Amino acid sequence: MSQSDNPESVLTANPAAEGAPSAVAANPATRWLALALALAVFAADQASKLWIVNGVMADGERVIPLTSFFNIVMAWNRGVSFGMFSGILTPWTLLGFSVLFAGGLGLWLWRTPVLSLRLGLALMIGGALGNAIDRVRWGAVADFLDVYAFGWHFWAFNVADAAISTGAALLILDSLFRRQS
Repeated sequence: MSQSDNPESVLTANPAAEGAPSAVAANPATRWLALALALAVFAADQASKLWIVNGVMADGERVIPLTSFFNIVMAWNRGVSFGMFSGILTPWTLLGFSVLFAGGLGLWLWRTPVLSLRLGLALMIGGALGNAIDRVRWGAVADFLDVYAFGWHFWAFNVADAAISTGAALLILDSLFRRQS
């Protein structure tokens, strides 16, 4: 009896039943979809920063209130996340770390068959490269989104930061909820 004639093997061969990657994720075309997402994040990040730095804030840095919880501001992050290592590491050192980080994530993206991982990694790659370009262009990362509540302001951030955080959240959710085969 062949495997396809055995109803038990058909049930256990179902990828969804075992928590294995879906057929969509295993499709190599999703690699290119993920890389297109990384490129879109990079382009949106760079376009938004150029618009803010050279347009909106060109006549001087200020706070532009948009809602009761959201402002446009201009902040320069000379460190990494939340300004850590500011003044300790040079922009070129941070650029090197960003490129290595993006390269490692790209290798992971290329090797994983899991669509949610590919998309999360793509978001992180696009964001990392967007912030890396800032370090070369300006010597710091341009942050301009300011979310606040009850008088407390979160750190200013940008499109790249939002993509990196969303990508990291997708990786965490995948590790928590995807069933292993």
